[in-house]
Parts: sequence; structure tokens; C-alpha cells
Amino acid sequence: MKIHEYQARQILADNGIPVPPAEVVRSADEAAAAFKTLSSPMCVVKAQVYAGGRGKAGFVKLVRSADEARHSAQFMLTHRMVSYQTGPEGVPVHVLIVAPGVDIAKEYYLGITVDRGRGTATMIASAEGGVEIEEVAKKSPEKVLKEPLHPLLGLQPFQARELAYKLGFKDKLASEAAKLMTNLAKVFLKYDASLAEINPLVVTKEGKLLAIDAKINFDDNAVFRHKEIEAMADESQERPLDVRAKKANLNYIALDGTIGCLVNGAGLAMATMDIIKLHGAEPANFLDVGGSVTAEGAIEA
Repeated sequence: MKIHEYQARQILADNGIPVPPAEVVRSADEAAAAFKTLSSPMCVVKAQVYAGGRGKAGFVKLVRSADEARHSAQFMLTHRMVSYQTGPEGVPVHVLIVAPGVDIAKEYYLGITVDRGRGTATMIASAEGGVEIEEVAKKSPEKVLKEPLHPLLGLQPFQARELAYKLGFKDKLASEAAKLMTNLAKVFLKYDASLAEINPLVVTKEGKLLAIDAKINFDDNAVFRHKEIEAMADESQERPLDVRAKKANLNYIALDGTIGCLVNGAGLAMATMDIIKLHGAEPANFLDVGGSVTAEGAIEA
């Protein structure tokens, strides 16, 4: 399950991670008012969507007046955002954040995800922040640091300190960075996340450490334990068929082919898709109705 950036920022702030202020807005006039409220010479207007590539798509804008904030918000709220992650159909934009500009001295990447090769949650860190970590790993793999978390104790203080020093932090900033990493690891474990990412984590020219962007995904199989997280879901960001399948407890993934698959059991579903491909055709979907499907669920499938 995904949530919006503004929701992820709030979770980080509630768990001791320094996050700059931001106003959540849902109209162009609210964006203009937010610019005035923040009293900053420059602000950033950011679309809140379940997809990356916002900047390149024109849905992250630097503005220097209330009128510019209004104009940018009006554009974002009346156009679907199309990026390399959305496909040509794009996604709707209903919510924005307006945040004060930050005078950045240095950007870092910090994230935690599940390393299936190791069988453990792993912290990933890099001094090359502000870009996709996949690009950094492809071009300069030595710049990507990985630290596995203990399955019961999480990220240990000595691991956080070592990572901080390897990233180039010194003195007081090294202690602050280590504490921030420890808190991010606690968020990951506390909420049963599958991804907790800060990109970029920045050091300002005043020497402050700030998380100016945040992304958190949650394990669908554990969301029932976190009703407050479940309530954050935005169905408008999901494909209608995905939402419909989720409500019927079906494992469904839309594909681009022409042959529909309705199968009982994930293994058989994969084999069915393989056979279709083997004969030169394309499946239209993956659909596993599961072993405990009800009559109603089967009809919906």
C-alpha cells in the first residue's frame, strides 16, 4: 500500500525526524494563501501522486509569488500527470503541498527496503542524493552503502554511526544523522513498511539536517494491524479494476494482452500465463481467486 508524500512527511515528523514545514492544499486559491502564510521568498509546489518523475513531468514547481503558486497549482489540479512510472494514461492530481524553499548545501539518499537475497530489511545510503538510487547503483555501485538490520533489534547505534561517517558526516552532524537513521529504521519496523525512503536528505547551508521528501510503502498483508495507515489510502490514485479486485480479496494485476485469465492458485495462474506466452499470445491479466474464494468473490472475478 502506498501513501502520499505529505502523509509520509507527517509520519517521519511524528517519529523524531526533522521535516521542514509544508501546507497541504486542494485548490489554486489555497496554494496562493499557503505561499503568503509560509512567508518565504521562494516555495515549491509539489503534486501529490503515487508515482515518481514529478519534476520532469512539470508537477514540481519553484514559485516566487502567490500568483505563481496559484498558476502552478491551477495547472497541476486540472491536468493528469504523465511520467515514466504512470504510463500514457497518467494519474489525477487532487492534492498538493506548498513548502518553503531550502538552501541546500549537500544532498543524500537514505532508504530501507527488504533485501530478498539476504532475507532481511536493509538500510541503503548514498552521498549521491536527489536522483533515482537505481541510476546511482547502475553507474557508481561503490557509492551505494548497504547495512542489514537485525531482525529483532533493528538498526543498531554502531551501524548508524558507521554509516554516517562513511557518508562523510562529521562531529555534531554525524550524531544527528545516526539518530535520524535509527528513527527511520524504527518507522520501518513499527508500521510494517516495505519501503521507507528519504530522497533527498539534505544538509542546509546553515548546517541543518532535513528530510525534504519522503516515500513510505506498506506491506499489504500487515495493513490490517494499522487502521490509521489503512485510512490514508487514496483510491483515486489506483486503477479502478485494482480497487475493485482488492475489495473482493482477489490477487489481480492488469497486463497488456488480450486473453483474460481467471485461475485458482497463484502457481497455476503463472503457469497459465506462461503457456499463453509460449504459444505467441499475451495474457490480459494475472488473476488468482485463491483457495478460500466465496461464491460472490468468484462472480466478481
